[in-house]
Amino acid sequence: MTGYADVDGKRVLLAGTGAPAVTALPEAVLRLRYHCPNARTRVLLTRQALRFVTETTVNLVTGAESGLDEWSDEPYTAAPHVELGRWAEAVIVYPATLHFTGRLALGLSDSPLLLSLQCTTAPIVLVPSLPPGGVDGRAYRKHVEALHDRPNVAVLPPVAGYSMTTGEQNVGAPAPFADALGRLDELLRELAAAPAGDTRPVQEVR
Repeated sequence: MTGYADVDGKRVLLAGTGAPAVTALPEAVLRLRYHCPNARTRVLLTRQALRFVTETTVNLVTGAESGLDEWSDEPYTAAPHVELGRWAEAVIVYPATLHFTGRLALGLSDSPLLLSLQCTTAPIVLVPSLPPGGVDGRAYRKHVEALHDRPNVAVLPPVAGYSMTTGEQNVGAPAPFADALGRLDELLRELAAAPAGDTRPVQEVR
């Protein structure tokens, strides 16, 4: 029996943004598949994430379907944000930069991923990765407060970790992927149990 019964069997979208911690995303895919062998997995990378990890790396290490979070220059054939929104039954953004967290909180929709997340009712777990001082910044606190109003969104607080810039320990590293997977499992149950039209906010896990 899996420890993540509500995630197992779901179509899970793993999105990675432009923080160094995105290098752990391929391992996260493997962990998800190990713990939830019946889940289907797709990976979406922002253009900024390609500074640290590539589609080729994801494909070679995990075999997962992957793509870039950008509008195609090809002639119009489909709406990628609609396809993403219909496909994903659960979403984990690992890691989520301060920039991405802010764009989501502000309602911006200038990429297929953001537009799909603004429109979906599927559970979304954000795992922020912040620079030194970011967790105490007014901008981050306001963004998290805004995301609290969305019943399908949960934000995992950053944890203490090593800063490659300062060489010091500070609070800003993304929470462990196992925590994100566990929160997603809980959120799936909470949403399934909520009355139709329930808009009660989901609180940040501490």
